[in-house]
Amino acid sequence: MDTRIALVIVLLVTGFAAAQAAAVDDRATLGRLLYFDVNLSKQRTQSCASCHVPEAGFVDARENGVGRAASVGDDGVSLGDRNTPTASYASLTPRFAIDAAGRPIGGLFLDGRAADLAEQAGGPPLNPLEMGMPDKAAVVQRLQQNPVYVEAFAQLFGEDVWRDVDGVYHAMTQAIAAYEQTDEFSPFDSKYDRYLRGEYQLTAQEDLGMTLFFSQQFTNCNVCHQLRPRAGMPRETFSNYEYHNIGTPVNAALRARNGKDAAFVDRGLLDNPGVDEPKHAGKFKVPTLRNVAVTAPYMHNGVFRDLRTVILFYNKYNSRSAKRQINPETGENWRAPEVAENLSLKELRTGPALDDRRVDALVAFLKTLTDRRYESLLDD
Repeated sequence: MDTRIALVIVLLVTGFAAAQAAAVDDRATLGRLLYFDVNLSKQRTQSCASCHVPEAGFVDARENGVGRAASVGDDGVSLGDRNTPTASYASLTPRFAIDAAGRPIGGLFLDGRAADLAEQAGGPPLNPLEMGMPDKAAVVQRLQQNPVYVEAFAQLFGEDVWRDVDGVYHAMTQAIAAYEQTDEFSPFDSKYDRYLRGEYQLTAQEDLGMTLFFSQQFTNCNVCHQLRPRAGMPRETFSNYEYHNIGTPVNAALRARNGKDAAFVDRGLLDNPGVDEPKHAGKFKVPTLRNVAVTAPYMHNGVFRDLRTVILFYNKYNSRSAKRQINPETGENWRAPEVAENLSLKELRTGPALDDRRVDALVAFLKTLTDRRYESLLDD
């Protein structure tokens, strides 16, 4: 190739990259680029958005033979053992801590092992079951291959940022966290939010479901799924971010696919390095109920496919009816908990058994927590 032509190409490419970098004028914009970048995975096939799809309530929408109960890794084979939680409203999760009563609270991942959003963002690239990069240096090398990143990182984090691998990696996680803190992830524009603003009228069924949800006489749902002290508060995330063992059974289909040893037990909160007391075995973080109607499957291992099944699962603790001891998805009795100890029976045994009308009303109310952009998915 003629030297002059080559030089023109270089100048054009460099100029284009510089123009792109100039457009990346804040950390959230940079974080958005990183969030969708498949080059940060070993085989260059997977990004944050692969498992937290914006169009699907920020959960994994890929079919993988186990009803989306877990996510397939960058290698196309590896399959985890836990359900991918939604990234919706994750930015409102408090930092992981042990409160004054000795209770673990907050943190990211289902066991809270990441203290905050940035620490969580740094986990998947290095997880061999997820994006599969061997170490931070390998991730930084991929970042350096993109001239837009080279310019943007220096502009937003200082010229010295590229001198230290840990510094660059930390900057990357900070940028992704900044993007996840934008309104795109937490719009608060569901029917429930519009109802609070006087912009939507609940149906009779939705209104009954709301009454039941916030009642401590009939369901007690809000003991765990309400952050603020009064019902009807704006910017409610519908989680108190505590940890409980609710008796979820093993997802046998998932275990059969991912090859976990038959003796394996998911210890939940005990996989958090900051927790070592046996009384916390089998506990998982209370999830947000925002977008819950469009982010199936459910529970930490995706064992239930339908939202109504989840309500019936809780109801089994309060019903003596033989019918209510049957899992409608299997036609068999509810299976035993994976961890039988430490069940949160005080919270689970909350009141009278629910009839079908009230079960359906609760489901109807939970659907009102769906962001406006996902309401069309409710028909699916």
